[in-house]
Amino acid sequence: MARLRVDDEDVVVRLSPREALLARRREIRVPLAQVKDARVEPDWWRALRGTARSGHSTPDRYSVGERQHPQGRDFVAVRVGRPAVVVDLCPSTPFVRLAVSAPDAERVARTLRNRVGAPR
Repeated sequence: MARLRVDDEDVVVRLSPREALLARRREIRVPLAQVKDARVEPDWWRALRGTARSGHSTPDRYSVGERQHPQGRDFVAVRVGRPAVVVDLCPSTPFVRLAVSAPDAERVARTLRNRVGAPR
């Protein structure tokens, strides 16, 4: 399962070997300064926007990879039964949103908000 963490001044999404194979990348790294907000989405599928650009999705199970929509691209690694941490990013980054399922989603989102000084 993918892991979302803060590493020094970066937000890092580290994928499991299987997810990395499906998404064709091992990790996503974004400067913490580019984070606008972080929140929890209890229903994993609500974190999905647009259409799959790369990666793999199985309906009612999981989605991992890039998704394209009118506002830009998102990177997702979400699965059924787990809430998703949704991280909104500044437009200057390659992705405008990261969405990652996490068993401790509330704690991860709170940590991110505290580090960037975002409201909530």
